[in-house]
Amino acid sequence: MPKEPLITRSELRRRREEELAASERNQKIVAKQANKEWKQKEKQIDNHYRKVRKKNKAITKTRTEENQKSRNLNTFLIKAIVVVALLLIVVALAIFLL
Repeated sequence: MPKEPLITRSELRRRREEELAASERNQKIVAKQANKEWKQKEKQIDNHYRKVRKKNKAITKTRTEENQKSRNLNTFLIKAIVVVALLLIVVALAIFLL
């Protein structure tokens, strides 16, 4: 009875090829997962800085402009109050004297 090898060369080659194919699939899966995690991290960073930019809007108003607007409104309102006071005086005089 001749002794035959437990595993033939072709069987060893086939198993080696299967292991290589399995390791390639695992590497692809790991790479895909790493890429997905990286994209999620990038998205999270982008969202954070978008929120920061939204919170820190560019300054469009200046203190001098706001003071000038306040002065203009103040003078207009004082003039309107003076005009209304004069009209009230005229009406009061017209009522009491006529």
